[in-house]
Amino acid sequence: MSETTTKRAIERLHFDEQGLVPAVVQDASTTQVLMLGFMTKEMLAKTLATGRVWFWSRSRQEPWLKGATSGNFLNVVDVYRNCEDNSLLILAKPEGPTCHTGNVSCYFRLLAEE
Repeated sequence: MSETTTKRAIERLHFDEQGLVPAVVQDASTTQVLMLGFMTKEMLAKTLATGRVWFWSRSRQEPWLKGATSGNFLNVVDVYRNCEDNSLLILAKPEGPTCHTGNVSCYFRLLAEE
């Protein structure tokens, strides 16, 4: 994707009042939902440019390359936008477990589970 095309694609999205858009990451091979993160325009542009998923850390208020510490990177296959242009679905090939707990997905506990 050219820089101009990338810029146009990002500009059509509706970011919230904090400049964020939610991004669901799904395993491209298994379709399992791996995690949910938030992206700024800059993090989305960096994701598209590098082929690795970048988020904006809301707790640390800084850019976050998923896997920078653990080595468990998420390699981008495709990025989709929803029908209202206010969220993203990223299909990725994970390198190792996605969750910081060591689980494949961040979604491994049932709601009613203790």
